[in-house]
Order: sequence, then C-alpha cells, then structure tokens
Amino acid sequence: MGAGHVHRLYRHGDSPVHALPPHTKLVAALGFVVAVVSTPREAVWAFALHAALLAAVAATARVPAGLLLRRLLVEVPFVAFALLMPFVVPGERTEVLGISVSVPGLWGAWNVLAKGTLGVAASVLLAATTELRALLLGLQRLRLPPLLVQIASFMIRYGDVVTDEMRRMSVARRSRGFEARGVRHWGVLAKSAGALFIRSYERGERVHLAMVSRGYTGTVPVLDETAATRAQWARAAVLPLTALLICLLGRTL
Repeated sequence: MGAGHVHRLYRHGDSPVHALPPHTKLVAALGFVVAVVSTPREAVWAFALHAALLAAVAATARVPAGLLLRRLLVEVPFVAFALLMPFVVPGERTEVLGISVSVPGLWGAWNVLAKGTLGVAASVLLAATTELRALLLGLQRLRLPPLLVQIASFMIRYGDVVTDEMRRMSVARRSRGFEARGVRHWGVLAKSAGALFIRSYERGERVHLAMVSRGYTGTVPVLDETAATRAQWARAAVLPLTALLICLLGRTL
C-alpha cells in the first residue's frame, strides 16, 4: 500500500487518540473487547459504563456521534438475528407487550446486541482514528505472522481496486442502456462477474511479476521500528483496564 493511500473509514484529526501508535491502539481495542465479552449479561449497568467509556474515547478523538451511529449500521444483520431469539429459543416464557417470548431468548438477544454493538463501536473508533496502512504497521510491530500481514495488506489495497472496477463496469452497462430488472438479466450480470474475476486475476499476476522483478522473495521488511513510550502505553491502557475493572465488578456485585 502506498504511503498516500487513505481509506474512507479513516477520519483525519490531531486528537490524542490519533497520536497514539497504532500497535497500542490495537492492543487497547482487543483488551476492551475481551473485557466486554467477559462481562456477565445480567450486569446491565456494566454495559452502560462500557458504552460511556467508548463515548469518552469518541469525544477525545473528536469523532461525531452521527458518524459513529451511521457506521454501526453494519451490524444490522446481527440485530435482526438477535430480535428473532426471543421467539425461537426454548425455555421459560413471559409476556412483553402482550406477546409471549422466551426468557432465555430475551437474555440471549440482549447479550448479542450489547456485546456486539460495543465491539463494533470499538472497531469503528479504531478505524476512524488510525489509517489502514498504520494498522498494518501496528500488526507488524506486534509480530503478527508476516504472511497474514501481507494478505491483509493486499486485501485492503485490492478491495478498493476491485470495487472501482465494478463501478466502471456498471457505468459501462448503464451507458449502453442496460438495467437489471428481472431474472432474464441475470445472464448479463453473471458474465460481468466472470469478466471481473478474470480482470482481477490478471491484475494480480501483473502485480506479482512486478514485485518479483523488484526483488520480492515472499517477505516484506518491517517498515516501522518505532517503539511506543511508557506514557503512550499508559494512555492506551486506560480503556481496557477500566473495562476490566467494570467486568470484575459486574461479576462480583
């Protein structure tokens, strides 16, 4: 990925959260998610505190609430699944607004919604305050297997490339008067998908040959050896440690 490639998920800023090294933010986000997942579902108040922690991070990073809420829409399929649980999970029944629902299903739905929403929100804040290239450098710094880092790098880079190719093909079809309106047009869409696969495969071959001609041997050197200071680690640790404290209180109270 080029140094100038900035993904649309990233929101430029100069906040204290933006300034933290990427590997410290990765560890902080992972620690927060683990603490949230470990929190008992019955401790409803604890999830409210977890949400307040993320709200404080968003305010510090100057990420607008509207932007955060819009990006949370990605979890809509999980919300739909959770809303079905009170009706399909067996167990003790109760009535809510005159509708018979399962008590274990209600708790299960709450568990999925609360923990899933907090996890997605943490990921959204991480992406909004850290460039994707910096995240890859952070993974390198954390000694993730190099092959996985390379796969993630290519996936991010060529996800945008393939998306742009799809957009150009769609414009070309519309410029020729084509509009998919029914089953009889599926053949054209299938041929387009096949052409997209071939173009992507050929582009990948060309890129690989170009890399090999420049000395690529299957490994990418670590591009960032800058270590985080103790103060930076301490600032990043505030979120997961506070979440861990809330989790422990939720288990004991």
